[in-house]
Amino acid sequence: MLSSAEIVQLIQSLIWLLAGVGVFIVGMNFLSDALEKSAGSGMKRMLGKISNNRFSGVGIGAGVTAIIQSSSATSVMVIGLVNAGVMTLMQATPIIMGANIGTTITGLLVALKNDYFNMLMYLLAFAGVMMGFFKSEKIKIAGSLCSGLGLIFVGLNVMSSEAAFGNPLVEALFTEIFKAIDFPLLLILVGVIFTALIQSSSAATGVVITMVGTGVMPLELAMFIILGANIGTCVTALLASVGANANSKRVALIHFTFNLIGTAVFTALIWIFREPAVNLLVSMFPGEDPMSLQMRVSAFHVIFNVTTTLVLLPFVKQLVDYSCLVIKDKKTEEEIRALRYVDDRLLSTPPVALMQVKKEMDYMLGLVEGNMNLAFDAIENDTLEHGDELRENEAIIDFTNGALTKFLINLSTVASQSDERVIGSYFHVLNDIERIGDHAENFFEIGEEMLGKDIEFSELAIAEIKKMRLIIMKMLEISKDAFENLNKDRLSELIELENQVDSMKKELTASHFSRLAEGNCSMDVSPYYSSVIAGLERVADHLVNVGYSIINPIGSEKDN
Repeated sequence: MLSSAEIVQLIQSLIWLLAGVGVFIVGMNFLSDALEKSAGSGMKRMLGKISNNRFSGVGIGAGVTAIIQSSSATSVMVIGLVNAGVMTLMQATPIIMGANIGTTITGLLVALKNDYFNMLMYLLAFAGVMMGFFKSEKIKIAGSLCSGLGLIFVGLNVMSSEAAFGNPLVEALFTEIFKAIDFPLLLILVGVIFTALIQSSSAATGVVITMVGTGVMPLELAMFIILGANIGTCVTALLASVGANANSKRVALIHFTFNLIGTAVFTALIWIFREPAVNLLVSMFPGEDPMSLQMRVSAFHVIFNVTTTLVLLPFVKQLVDYSCLVIKDKKTEEEIRALRYVDDRLLSTPPVALMQVKKEMDYMLGLVEGNMNLAFDAIENDTLEHGDELRENEAIIDFTNGALTKFLINLSTVASQSDERVIGSYFHVLNDIERIGDHAENFFEIGEEMLGKDIEFSELAIAEIKKMRLIIMKMLEISKDAFENLNKDRLSELIELENQVDSMKKELTASHFSRLAEGNCSMDVSPYYSSVIAGLERVADHLVNVGYSIINPIGSEKDN
């Protein structure tokens, strides 16, 4: 029995231990967030290289996870991209496999620490905090990175200190606990629960490595907890897939199945060959110093993830087929009317989210272009044949405008200063695109109303409208090119065409009133003609705003 003094000491040590775990997890979050922000362009380039090559997919998954130090974040990001239709299941599966390899970097860093390295990390944590007082966004991000990396090792050293795991009472307590649960399946369950609670397999692995380094946990038990941690990390992806489409749920299922199969195989092997497995790791890192003890756990983590990936990589298609068999397609109304490239799960990676927002707006521009053609088909050819298609497109444009606006508002709260300027310009571009869509619908309604009243434009009026419309469509082509490809080369041509439209409006209006005065035009047609000409001129203004958004990220050029 423990004395009252020993009980107090044990409670203090456990609180100290929890404090160390807390500091470690805070450091992990700081580091992950800072790396994510600073490496946004790198992630864009990596994701831009997505192909059907399995090995490149594994490389991208490992690379992105090594950059942002979180396999859970990579998995959630992949689920968001699959949900948005940017990535197929065949492309996503190798990336998920690679993410498991990328997450082993944290374990290697933890295992390699020593006294001199620890002192450097302490100074780094202090320097990072001081950098947070600078006004520069880049320096603040660098400060978060430094303080995050430093806090990881502060937390680890708090855990391994004499006040925590180094306390004989704590060591004795955990020794008794592990004796009671010295059964592989129970140990795996501990790993699953612990990782699911803290939402980070890297953090769970770091704690286990520290426990082995301080002698609190034997290596043969640590291996099973590490296996459980790889299943526990799937919880984040499973939660992220809730409410997503069928393919996103399949990604989460593949992630879970992949880790479950790997864990099952390794559990069976280690259960049967526990002593040879431990001896192999000991021979790789001989000695009983803390670093050697820790490197054995870290090496096992690397071996498990690399081996599982190599074994299951040839079976990507079978994993995809299995996921499709388990999770059937079910098209709901929400899925039919949904954003194609953007998903709320992308809010965790602002640079990637902005890339996807731009794709969504490109899609809107394509719908607007289609509706302009459909609307003038009604005016110039006296047909309402495509009315349903136009209205459905307009409904999608309106829905996309509203949904993207909400998404950008949420994105602005987590984006960097440089990204905030882009978000501000996107708000204005969205408004311009939506207004062009409204004008297209108005043009169609003009044709619809004229057909209902059995009146029509004269051949001369049709020719004038068509001439102006062709210039507008040319402007639309240039604006799309400027926005989609960030192409500034043709912007002077855009302004020149807009000036032509302004002059043409004056000329056509004057010509129209001359025809009215001469009795060559019906008064019934006059308001419709004037509305079409004025509407086209406003569309030209909006198109200039869209084109110039790439060099004027503050707002629209004209107030319409």
